[in-house]
Amino acid sequence: MVQKTFAAVPDELWERVQRYLPKRSRSTKGGRPPLADRRAMNGILYRLKTGCQWDAIPAEFGSRSTCYRRFVEWTEAGVFKMMYVEMLLLYDQERGIEWAWASLDSASVKAPKGGASQDPIQLIAQSLAANDTSSPTVGASPSPSL
Repeated sequence: MVQKTFAAVPDELWERVQRYLPKRSRSTKGGRPPLADRRAMNGILYRLKTGCQWDAIPAEFGSRSTCYRRFVEWTEAGVFKMMYVEMLLLYDQERGIEWAWASLDSASVKAPKGGASQDPIQLIAQSLAANDTSSPTVGASPSPSL
């Protein structure tokens, strides 16, 4: 059994997030009652936290296929983007975010085609180093002296 708080959405955050969830209606054909949205959200968060496959979500979170369908539906509806915004607002309200200290993670990579600049590269100074092509080949035997 999974620890109950491992993937649980806190009550205060859930109150803010559930308004962004698409409304669902019961099928006119009857059938099983739909899985509670909060239970499905906890199953989705479990999967995201552990990195497990959808089929490995524990049964206590309900149907694995329902969790996956809700994840797709809620992603398309922007629920997770709004959940992120609400988490930031909640954290800012509770503890405060010092926005002046915020930073983004970045990566620098080499431009494979040299970048977009068409300006000629200016030399800093004339190179005084000898040209490598004028030196004898490494490992070559010296020429015999006559």
